[in-house]
Amino acid sequence: MSIIRIISQLFLLVLSVGTSAQDRPNILWLTYEDTSPEFIGAYGNSSAKTFFLDKLAAEGVTFTRAFSPGSVCSPSRSALITGVKTYELGTGNHRSAYPVPNYIKGFPTYLRNTGYYTSNNSKTDYNVANAKGMIAKSWNESSNTAGWWNKEAGQPFFAVFNSNSSHQSRTMTNPYAQYREMIYDQLPDSLRTIDKDFPMPPFYRDSPEMRKQMARVYNSITKTNVEFQELFDRLQNDGLLENTIIFSFADHGEGMPRMKTNGIGIGHRVPFTIWFPEKYKHLSPWGTSGVVTDELIDFTDLAPTVLALAGVEVPTYMKGNVLLGKEKSNTKDHLFLSSDRSDESYDLTRTVVNKKYAYTRIFMPNVQELRYLLYMDLGEITHHIRDDFNNNKLNEVQKIMLRPRSVEYLYDLENDPWEITNLAALPAYKDEVVKFRKLLQDHLSESNDVLFLPEYEISELSKSTTAYEFRKQHNITDVHKIAQCVGFETRQAKQLRKKGLTDENKWIRYWALQNYTITKSAFSSTETQAVEACLTDEYPPNRVLAASILSDRFNDKSAKNILISYFSDENDHLSNLALQRVLYQKNAHMFGNSVDKLSKERKEHFMTNRTVEMYRYIYQNKPLVSKN
Repeated sequence: MSIIRIISQLFLLVLSVGTSAQDRPNILWLTYEDTSPEFIGAYGNSSAKTFFLDKLAAEGVTFTRAFSPGSVCSPSRSALITGVKTYELGTGNHRSAYPVPNYIKGFPTYLRNTGYYTSNNSKTDYNVANAKGMIAKSWNESSNTAGWWNKEAGQPFFAVFNSNSSHQSRTMTNPYAQYREMIYDQLPDSLRTIDKDFPMPPFYRDSPEMRKQMARVYNSITKTNVEFQELFDRLQNDGLLENTIIFSFADHGEGMPRMKTNGIGIGHRVPFTIWFPEKYKHLSPWGTSGVVTDELIDFTDLAPTVLALAGVEVPTYMKGNVLLGKEKSNTKDHLFLSSDRSDESYDLTRTVVNKKYAYTRIFMPNVQELRYLLYMDLGEITHHIRDDFNNNKLNEVQKIMLRPRSVEYLYDLENDPWEITNLAALPAYKDEVVKFRKLLQDHLSESNDVLFLPEYEISELSKSTTAYEFRKQHNITDVHKIAQCVGFETRQAKQLRKKGLTDENKWIRYWALQNYTITKSAFSSTETQAVEACLTDEYPPNRVLAASILSDRFNDKSAKNILISYFSDENDHLSNLALQRVLYQKNAHMFGNSVDKLSKERKEHFMTNRTVEMYRYIYQNKPLVSKN
């Protein structure tokens, strides 16, 4: 770098710092974990003790149609920090940490380069390789002591504070005694919610056991309010409130069964509020002081919005809207959301929302909404749900989450916020379903959604490139096309899946096999032979899928042995894929001895070990012991 360029950059930095106090706002993010709007007072829940969040809503702008791009933590946070959708970046699989291009940065880097003090207190979980490098470049400080109080006098700041108090660990996963110590005992009597103080979501049984667990949600969110009120008071006492715009939002839906990790709208929908001091109220296009808007937004809008507020040029790879100020983008008619693997549990859903409806396409419908997911099953509430289901104590609505899913869902968000009635099954909504289906099909092609590749493949290609660059260089529209046949029994779908079994493209064969996983049609001899041929497929994931299909459908012993051989594969993606397939097979109980043997080996595989725990719990009545 030339000396002239260095001097020029230093001059710009000094200039930006010197003028920031009057020209550029401070920006504060108050983010909280695992919370749906239905548990916030400002969104109509009169039982909620969310005094601070309600205050921000009463004095600011509340969004009724704000969505997280993902339905679990790390994919959502990868979109937050980069401004890029997970199915473009390859970051949709929870805790995968694949590389992203060097030119895609944590967006606070751009603020920091123009004089802002950037602090994060303290969650990261960005789901990218070299996360430490991204953290170091993004933040002046990222720790549990970080805050605006460490900035230089007159320097503008961008500060993030994350409350863990509403996290799933507190609301359901940690033992009850631990919740009492961390949450309930920390609240005064006036702020405590007891078991009878609230309405139950309709998809939960209204029993004393379930109410005891649901009270955890209300108290945990109240604890978050206490923490945020203290930060707000400190900001005011430091004389910075009138120069600070405050964003407050959850990272995805409520951390409870049927919400977090679920690809339908309720897994993505979040409470979201923006509060403006007097001097910046003109930046709000909706007005201020108790305004409610149904404008569609998602987390990829936040990075470009913050950069624009700070007067920083928005990188071209960010496709989200600028929400505020003179550079505000045109509003969107619909949003595209995604949900993929969570911990050890595979899934692939894609959702399209507009202001009225949420349409979701399920690509692995053999997996229930309450899927076998260790972190979810550690919670007592999940035990109650499974026990009540097995003892026939649930009504038809409450049984939904434990039954195989439909391939398409359409919910009316205005009249059915808990997403109970699937309109996609009703003839009157056929035209709406067709419209949403076409929107999704077009977007899959336009975005070249890379997460339709098996994660085994994402892992392999990440050794030499990034999923983002691979997606730009390789068109996988044909893969999307056959994937969209899953669950359909039309003549075209049947022809595509049959032809796909022998296609030269290994990923098309993969999705052809996914089709055969859930079809209820009888196999022709030709189809059976083609699936059998995949037992020796050159592509390992295809061998696993074929072995699962044949062992499940025909109780084929040789296929069963092939499947078992993959249980102990050195590759975590292959061993976990084999075990996850078995979890949902009709003959799953027949694999107990093999799983027991594997449990004794205890290889250092994050996903495989968790699936082994789940298998033993579900099929062998073994207690869950993992706490990872």
